[in-house]
Parts: sequence; C-alpha cells; structure tokens
Amino acid sequence: MARGSATLWPAVHTERAALAADLAGLDDKQWAHPTLCGDWVVEEVVAHLTAGASITMARWLVSIVGARFDADVHNQRRLAEHRGATPAETLERFRQVVTSTTAPTRDTAAWLGEVVVHGEDIRRPLGLSHTPPVATVTEVARFFAGRDFTVNSRTLVKGLRLEATDGPFAAGTGPMVSGTTLALTMAMAGRAVYCEELTGPGVPTLRERCA
Repeated sequence: MARGSATLWPAVHTERAALAADLAGLDDKQWAHPTLCGDWVVEEVVAHLTAGASITMARWLVSIVGARFDADVHNQRRLAEHRGATPAETLERFRQVVTSTTAPTRDTAAWLGEVVVHGEDIRRPLGLSHTPPVATVTEVARFFAGRDFTVNSRTLVKGLRLEATDGPFAAGTGPMVSGTTLALTMAMAGRAVYCEELTGPGVPTLRERCA
C-alpha cells in the first residue's frame, strides 16, 4: 500500500540529509565532476535540488510561463538562482532546505524520487556508496511505474514486467526485468547504466529505450 505525504516527507528529509553529509566531504574538483544527469555537474544537480525544495505551485507557474513552457529553460533559471558563488555556499543553501516541505505539486513520491535519483546521479560517478531503505525506494518505484511525471518512466517500462529482488515492488506485464528496487528505479528514470544490474529477457528492450 502506498504511503501518504505525512510519512513520505520524513523520507525525503532523511535522503536530503544523507546527501548533504556526503557532499560535505567533496573537494572543488569533485563538485565540478560530471553526473548521470545529462550535462550537469555535481554542483548544478545540488542547486537543482535546492530549487525544487524552494518553489511553490504559484512560483512554478510564473516561472514555467516565463520560460514559455520550456522545462529546460525553467530548470536552468531556477538552478542559477539557487547556485551559490562557491560550492560551499551551494551546499549551505541545500542544507537550508533539507527539512522543507515546499514543492510545486502534492506528488510527494515524485519529490522523494528527485532526491533518490539525483543522489545516485551524483554518488555513482564519484564512487560514493549509499543505499536508501527499500521501503523508501519502493514508493518511488511505484510512482514511476504508474505515471510519467518528471521522467517518462511509465513509458519506458510499458509492456515489461518489473520485479524487485529485494522488496515487494512489482509492476506491469510482459518480458521480465528483475533487480534491486534501486536499480529498477534508476532504470525507469532513464539511467541506462543501471540496466547492467538487471536481469531477464526484457532488459535489452529497457536498455534500448533508456539509450
């Protein structure tokens, strides 16, 4: 059974705090390191997370209209707004929103997904290890499998059967794709590298869609 916002927000806060703790040990070179999130480096992804935790629906509407409904332009403008003059300042701004419950919509599972996915986007290229609780990632996996929102996750796995090997998550029908809940979630977010951690006859299809 899916959890409500009241129980999901603490999970969001826990994952933000864990990421902030990992970021505290980075040097300037690591802050400028590429991530799994397109062309963004670590500092840009962190600023993006701060922006997402700082914008209400009203402000989001003003921003997206001002960007002529171009999500990339909107994201770049908000990222620039919340990026500090130095990595240390960017980190401090992120720390200030760790316990925020501000979001542009009430889809709390999506905002939990933001910090889980972007946390992995940052950590994996840097060789940092963090595994969120299975219960936390299961909520994100269920949301991703059921709806295209910030990522086209439902479209990516259409016609495939997903089954977690470490928890209760399962969704869809078709050729099987199995693996950890985190690997399935990251693949649904379009991170093709996580397909290497998955098994089953549906993996080639999923890998091709991610690419």
